[in-house]
Order: sequence, then structure tokens, then C-alpha cells
Amino acid sequence: MAAPEPPDDRGTEGGRAGGNGLPDPATVKIQPPRYGRYVALLAIVVLVLITVNTIVTKPNGSAGLAPGTALPPFAVPLALSDLPGDANVATGPNQGSAGHVPACSVRGPKVLNICQLYERGPVVLALFVDSGSCPQVLSDVQALVTSYPQVSFAAVAIKEEAPGVRKVISSRHLTFPVGLDRDGALAALYKVASCPQVTLALRGGEVDGKPLLGSFSAATLRARVQELVANSRGGGG
Repeated sequence: MAAPEPPDDRGTEGGRAGGNGLPDPATVKIQPPRYGRYVALLAIVVLVLITVNTIVTKPNGSAGLAPGTALPPFAVPLALSDLPGDANVATGPNQGSAGHVPACSVRGPKVLNICQLYERGPVVLALFVDSGSCPQVLSDVQALVTSYPQVSFAAVAIKEEAPGVRKVISSRHLTFPVGLDRDGALAALYKVASCPQVTLALRGGEVDGKPLLGSFSAATLRARVQELVANSRGGGG
């Protein structure tokens, strides 16, 4: 008769089994959490998001309307008025959400109409949001109003509501018209990729030089307005 085999002292993960059939806690090898693979995966996801954001958000140097092109027409409610509604950006009748009538035909004391401005002479248009240092451009524009009476200065708040914009107008003592683009239609129309964006145009609506984008000084803005006026006198507008 064969001798009985000794009890199996092997437990899971190389440990020694106890009397209850479970591995002896003193001999069990604890496997460390496998976080490394998740950290690497998270890093890849972040890298992909950064890449996508870089593609979608164009560099400042390539954003905005190209020199020599025409200002896209629009009409928006003035922030200080009680006129409701979104931007009209229609170029013809019955264009659905863009507008039921051409934007250039929408005029009145409660409306900021870009066509009406460039019909008078050269235009400086600032597009902004009420965030961070972006509204500072409004004060820089205001400082030029009395020096260049032949220029129509205007601004439009992108995706903002009237109460907040009215506070900005009051606190910065703005005298030029400020409109509201509640649904952000002008962001795509004017290829906005940074804040603020200042577009300068000759009489008739032709864009004069590259738009000013992002961070720029008041001196740079003044120099560009002087250039705009000189180009207008030289027959550019």
C-alpha cells in the first residue's frame, strides 16, 4: 500500500495554504495596482485633444478676413437698446436663420449695421467677449474716437447678453456704438479665433490690411488707424 502523499502546501500566487484551504496571508505576494497603463492612456488622450484643438483653432496670423476682401454684411441690435433678436447676416431675401431680408437693409436707431457704417467712410470694427483682458480694446478704441472723426468706430459683443455689455459700456464710458451678437454668428463670418479682433476697412467695405488679433498695444492700434486714414485719402476708399 502506497504511503499517503504529503499535503499540498501551494497556495494562490505562490503562497502557502492555511488550514481552511485559503492561502496563508504571510506568504501571499501582493500585486501592485496596474496604474501605469491608465496613465499612459490618459497622456495619449490629452495629446490627441491638444492636437485637435490646435487644428480647429487657427494660429492668430492666419485668422480673420483677408486683406482686400469685403466685409460680410450684418445687422445686430445695439446693446443699449431694447431690440430683441439675433444677428441678421443674410445677403439676400428669405435665407432662413441668416435672415428674411438682406442685412444691409435692416436699419434704424436701435440697429448697428456694418453696411451703413462703411457707406459713410472707413470703419474700425472690434469683436470681443466680456472676459479677461479682452474688453480693454474698447478703451483703446474710445481713445481714438475724437482724433479720427472721419472714421466710424464700432464694436460687437460675441455671445453676450445686454446687461453685462451695458455695464462694460458704462464703466469704460464708451460713446461709439456697441452691438450684440447673441448667437455668435459673426464669429464664423469674420473668422474670429482670438479676442479681441479688430478689422479695419476702407469706405465701401474693403478690408484694409490684416486684422489685429489677440494681444496688441494701443500704439499699434493707433498706427493702424492712421494708416487706414492715409489709405483712404490716397484713393484706397
